[in-house]
Amino acid sequence: MFETKQTPKGKTTYSVEFKWRAVQMYIEEGWGYKRICQELGIPCTKTIRLWVKRYHEHGLKGLEERRGTSRSPFKGRPRKKECSLEEENRRLKAENDYLKKLRELARR
Repeated sequence: MFETKQTPKGKTTYSVEFKWRAVQMYIEEGWGYKRICQELGIPCTKTIRLWVKRYHEHGLKGLEERRGTSRSPFKGRPRKKECSLEEENRRLKAENDYLKKLRELARR
């Protein structure tokens, strides 16, 4: 019926349809968090509260899985090598400008 998966770390992931059904049970049918947990086999009411909150904030898009989807270039391990000479040049210029400002402030 609804898809649930176990991650390697032992956490359960639920499909968007499963989450949507739980949110519908709360909003449209007026069920309580505990009753929904018992009915669907979810161990914690906090999970459903979070789904309802995300649904109110972002709609169905808020129920999609977000773990492991980082959009920031600054996340993760830093690069060992620069991508290009231009990028390294920009970094070195910024570093020089910073050091010049520091030297100027130290003179005052």
